[in-house]
Amino acid sequence: MIYKRLNYSILVLLFTFSVSALFAQDQAAVEAGKTLFKNNCASCHNKNMKDKLTGPALAGTEDRWSEFPPADLYTWIRNSQSLVSKGHPRAVAIFNEFNKLPMTAFPSLSDGDIANILAYINCTAAGNCPGDPPPPPPGGDIAVTGADTGNNNLLYVFLFLILALLAVILARIISNLNHIAAVKEFGADAPARKTLAEILSSKGVISFAIFAAVLFGGYYTVRNSINLGRQQGYQPEQPIKFSHTTHAGVHKIDCQYCHDGARRSKHSVIPAANTCMNCHKAIKVGSTYGTAELTKIYASIGFDPKGDTLIKNYDQLTDKEIEAIYKGWISENYIKEKNMMDAEGEALLASQWDGIVAALTDKKTGDTKIQGPIEWTRIHNLPDHVYFDHSQHVTVGKVACQSCHGKVEEMDEVKQYAPLSMGWCINCHRETEVKFADNKYYDNYYEMYHEQIKNRQRDKVTVEDIGGTECQKCHY
Repeated sequence: MIYKRLNYSILVLLFTFSVSALFAQDQAAVEAGKTLFKNNCASCHNKNMKDKLTGPALAGTEDRWSEFPPADLYTWIRNSQSLVSKGHPRAVAIFNEFNKLPMTAFPSLSDGDIANILAYINCTAAGNCPGDPPPPPPGGDIAVTGADTGNNNLLYVFLFLILALLAVILARIISNLNHIAAVKEFGADAPARKTLAEILSSKGVISFAIFAAVLFGGYYTVRNSINLGRQQGYQPEQPIKFSHTTHAGVHKIDCQYCHDGARRSKHSVIPAANTCMNCHKAIKVGSTYGTAELTKIYASIGFDPKGDTLIKNYDQLTDKEIEAIYKGWISENYIKEKNMMDAEGEALLASQWDGIVAALTDKKTGDTKIQGPIEWTRIHNLPDHVYFDHSQHVTVGKVACQSCHGKVEEMDEVKQYAPLSMGWCINCHRETEVKFADNKYYDNYYEMYHEQIKNRQRDKVTVEDIGGTECQKCHY
């Protein structure tokens, strides 16, 4: 009877653990897919998966591609233009439907990444993703409480407790069986049965605990070391609310007009205020924030928007004199719009001036001087031992800005789109084809590889083939 009870207990625990493990695996895949979707797809595809945005609705994607091999869908997601160029019927149909707007290539996505994204798309469309909050009751909203559903720590603790309980039960079973065997062999002289405390403090258990601590400690140390300095998704608040959606999206200003270093130097450079003034000497009131943000630029360089001139001896003016100049400009525009200065206008005046002071001074360092360059917060930052040249990629490689920075023209606040990790760069070099057409920079390679392609020794030339994965290319 005792063996039956023990077997039943073990089977129940194993079943519970198996179900929990499967649930954890599904939830982990969906959570990974959710993160990948936000970082790579959300700027073009509707997050409800059922409506079109810049790109098509994603619900039922696998069904629409079911008449083709699964590899075709994965290739489409990684590099849609490779299928379009080959005349793939489904790829061409989508390309034409969306005004021949090419989809951003994601060469760094693995098959597992794509499978996780598709899992997240499917469960979001069906409304049954693991960890999703329950739907609100009819007639009212449900209160949102508890921890963030994206955190799996509670689940991991639960699984650990299940495993610990299973280990204790198995240890007791082994102890009981050993005691029964000893009683049969030695009778009354059999040694006493070990207590739970003696089992847990035994040499084997302690050795295993030390081994597990070293194993998991090493794993998390290495994992966190690899992620040290990476900040994918980093989106700091800038001193001036500059909208790339307005400038690069609505007004179609080319990226290299402002970041002109990208085509000719290692750094893309952050534009100086004189680049802003090429337009904003004439456009003095913004379409979204009115005078609030543009006045920050004027105050930093000493431009008087009322007189349309630079202020003489601006660096010698007191804060009160500067305040009077720009408050006068802000109030003049408010009166033009409202025909009077009321309490709302006074509050706006004080708020905008406080915004100027906060943007152009630094309380941490004690710098209260308004005049001077705008201190933008840096977003993309590579380690010192990594060499990256914008001109090599933009001018020579003809890489589109969006390949590394995402659809910046759709970002009000810019964020780091790509991980900028070594693996991400290497994967890109392995999969990106060299653009030989009308490109004098690759003349030395063209003849050799042209002959190999002509003789069908190869079907393409990637950056890796011309040395793009050599250590010295990126590390001094």
